[in-house]
Amino acid sequence: MSRRTPILVFALLLMSLCGSAMAAAPSRVEAAQLASRSFAGSRIGISPTRRINIYLPAGYDGGTQRLPVLYFLSNFFEDETAPFAAHDAKALLDTAIADGVIGPVILVTADFTTPLGGGWYVNSAATGNWEDFMVRELVPFIDARYRTLAGRDARGIAGDRMGGHGAIRFGMRHPDVFGAVYALHPIGAGPGVQTMSSRPDWTLLQTARTIDDLKAHGYAQIFASIYQAHLPNPARAPLFFDPPARREGERLLIDPALTERLAASFFLDRQVGRYAANLRRLNGLKLDWGRNDPVTDHIVSLQVFTHLLDEFGVPYEAEEYHGGWGDRTWGPTGRIVTDMLPFFRTHLRVAPADAR
Repeated sequence: MSRRTPILVFALLLMSLCGSAMAAAPSRVEAAQLASRSFAGSRIGISPTRRINIYLPAGYDGGTQRLPVLYFLSNFFEDETAPFAAHDAKALLDTAIADGVIGPVILVTADFTTPLGGGWYVNSAATGNWEDFMVRELVPFIDARYRTLAGRDARGIAGDRMGGHGAIRFGMRHPDVFGAVYALHPIGAGPGVQTMSSRPDWTLLQTARTIDDLKAHGYAQIFASIYQAHLPNPARAPLFFDPPARREGERLLIDPALTERLAASFFLDRQVGRYAANLRRLNGLKLDWGRNDPVTDHIVSLQVFTHLLDEFGVPYEAEEYHGGWGDRTWGPTGRIVTDMLPFFRTHLRVAPADAR
């Protein structure tokens, strides 16, 4: 054995250990900010600096493989940190990837909140252009800065409740951007059995002096956010929307034109016929909902929504499960792990072996 042999063996061992360490680099959640141009016209004080969280799986650092990306839209009132801070999404993803529930994947969350809770993922003259932010800014931002498979077949979108509504809406309008959609208990699928105008406190909506005044009444806050998104009026301070109804004494007077405009813009079932061809382009579409949701409107409207998908020949999967309002979404046995991630494992394209 030559004098160089031990040195060579040591060098090879060191290289092997270094390679193993790089391959075993732990997962991490990175915080980032995007200076957006989509909120210059916002009338409600939306910051153009939008916060983002990016989950990068184990082995990303030091690796070369390009990865598929999941965009996750949180529920009403939840910002980009909620999946990680409230539901330990990092640990769930780590375990799911290690167990083969899904392959290595990047997951992105962003702050879509407004002073009233959320902007409903649409362009609005009152709240700003949330659709443009997602499609024209956020997706290109992620593709430019991370090692992604930058194409619709390797890009999925999912969401929880209000986020599920947004996931379906983006899938309808942008099948060139997102190839697969999973909506967890989406809301706003259709009118259900109770009229929208019967929900909010109309006296409060008519007398509020600031947006903060609405936070004393949950339905007034939620429905005002819907009106800001779908009936915006930047000249109508302080709430910046045209009300589809008004109270006069004991009577509630409905504005038929505004109510029709609201329904046509907001309810997902009204979009199916217009975007059926787009929905048929998706590689996969799935939605689910809990049958014990205390708001019966959600259940009824989702059942009708799936029948409309059938009517227009849109392929999809749907499941009504035993559960309530978001109580089976997260956790080691929640539907994100048992259903959503396996769905994307099947419907997202990964890099071929020779491209890794």
